[in-house]
Amino acid sequence: MIHDDRITRREALAQVALLLGTAISTPTLAAALDAGAGDAWRSPLGWVPRTLSPDQLELVAVMADHIIPATDTPGARGAGVHRFVDALLTDHYPADDRQRFLAGLGDVDARARSRQSKRFSECTPVEQVAMLKEMDEAAYSPGGDLSERPPETWFFRRLKEVTLVGYYTSDIGASRELRVNPMGLFRGDIPFPPSGGREWS
Repeated sequence: MIHDDRITRREALAQVALLLGTAISTPTLAAALDAGAGDAWRSPLGWVPRTLSPDQLELVAVMADHIIPATDTPGARGAGVHRFVDALLTDHYPADDRQRFLAGLGDVDARARSRQSKRFSECTPVEQVAMLKEMDEAAYSPGGDLSERPPETWFFRRLKEVTLVGYYTSDIGASRELRVNPMGLFRGDIPFPPSGGREWS
């Protein structure tokens, strides 16, 4: 039996939800399943951002590349996650969530300026990782009500979500990182002929 070495977007999303330990938000899910014009972000040729400024686009690319760095396969930047985020914000996010995400990006730069007197993308990788670790710990610390956490908690959780979804539904993530089930698609209800024959093991 021959199985395709690629997985579907739905299979990729199911695996991303397991990685996140939570359901994927509706706008992100809609963007990932959009098989139409929204996929223009997948090719960098002739692509231009529609929501993010060049500085914001670079900020997303740098942060996403720390979340999924390049190893023996390209990281988030190489997979075009920053372009996916721009398409998602433009085509799928409600205006309030879009502004909230953009405000979160502004907060990251404000934090970097306060600590290092420069924008986040201008900081050293060590400085960048230190700030991201703080944000990650605040966003994912056990216990407590999410609504009682600082405002940046929503932003970092959403950034991590869109990074993982954008990466693992890209050609690179789906074909070179995630593994296809070698047994093929699970079918739990297969008709069995009533006329006897050999038994199944």
